[in-house]
Amino acid sequence: QVQLVESGGGLVEPGGSLRLSCAASGSIFSIDAMGWYRQAPGKQRELVAIISSGDNTKYADSVKGRFTISRDNAKNTVCLQMNSLKPEDTAVYYCNAIVQLVTMSFVERWGQGTLVTVSS
Repeated sequence: QVQLVESGGGLVEPGGSLRLSCAASGSIFSIDAMGWYRQAPGKQRELVAIISSGDNTKYADSVKGRFTISRDNAKNTVCLQMNSLKPEDTAVYYCNAIVQLVTMSFVERWGQGTLVTVSS
């Protein structure tokens, strides 16, 4: 039905930047909220940032001022610009979307995850 495909993870030194992208495809009528979550080894998955269909945003306190979430509704994509990265940002990052299908029902979908490693 709907797939989310992430890209952009990798290895970066502390203080560096990375940009994550996520593209949704399938039987999409519209997309409500889109967001990024992360899960570090041994920890629970946590919200990083979320953006509504009206471009309202919310960030975890730990990333405020360093990360920026944005979306392109025409392309069904969401991006996460990550600056001033710290070792504690190391995690698998997951894209999330609340999607309204062409059948008018709503579903929640997750991407497969992309690894971000911040290390010197």
